[in-house]
Amino acid sequence: MENDIHFISGLPRSGTTLLAAILKQNPALHAGMSGPTGAIFEAMQGALSSENEFSFFMDDAQKEAHLKAVFDIHYQGQKGKTVFDTHRVWSAKMPALKAFYPNSYVFCCVRNVAWIMDSLERLFAANVLDLSKIFGFERSNTVYSRVDGLSGGKGLVGFSYNAVKGAFFSEAADRLVLIRYETLTSDPAGTIKKIYDLIGAKPFGHDFNNIEFSADQFDARSGTPGLHTIRPKVEAKERQTILPPDLFNRFNAQSFWDEPGANIRGVKIW
Repeated sequence: MENDIHFISGLPRSGTTLLAAILKQNPALHAGMSGPTGAIFEAMQGALSSENEFSFFMDDAQKEAHLKAVFDIHYQGQKGKTVFDTHRVWSAKMPALKAFYPNSYVFCCVRNVAWIMDSLERLFAANVLDLSKIFGFERSNTVYSRVDGLSGGKGLVGFSYNAVKGAFFSEAADRLVLIRYETLTSDPAGTIKKIYDLIGAKPFGHDFNNIEFSADQFDARSGTPGLHTIRPKVEAKERQTILPPDLFNRFNAQSFWDEPGANIRGVKIW
């Protein structure tokens, strides 16, 4: 790419959309909610692998060019801007991203998993008129079956959690930055300054009281209105959980990034 590229990934309901919405205020940057590039990248990986018998006729340089072309083509209209591409799969693709874009960072938003489950359950409770894609359009379920589905290895939360944890301990961890949801919401100015300093971007006067972002049409199609809704003002708010105590306690101690001695790779954690 002619322009710089970085990546936003992490856990759901942990601030990825909020982070992108803040960054997109700056006309020198391009950012948004999760887009199509992650799925296209994975599909391209399949087509370039032995899954496709004709991939034998391509060398490694050609395969790399095909994969990088996913970003070249998608962002060809953003020349001169620094791009932040958002998708939860990027934390699982750290080795490839580091090889292709060695100066890029993957900014992963993280949050106490118990509160992630609480946030997703609140979305379910607020939407009584439709079935949600994130719960598999399941007709008969309970808070326990919903949480079990989300936390499985292929579930919305489980996959993301495992991907971030794998990246945290990988040899590509030097390109990883973890941003706590609590840090982003309580100190957005300080968080954005750290990002700008890290990537060498010029300072910009963000308005943290007037954040604009809308994905109502996309959320409606997924059967989950409010999935990407963010409040105009960035602020931390305390609340009481709606999860049963046993479910909340089950996930309350899974913040591996806060465990003493766990950060053996020296990952930046804000």
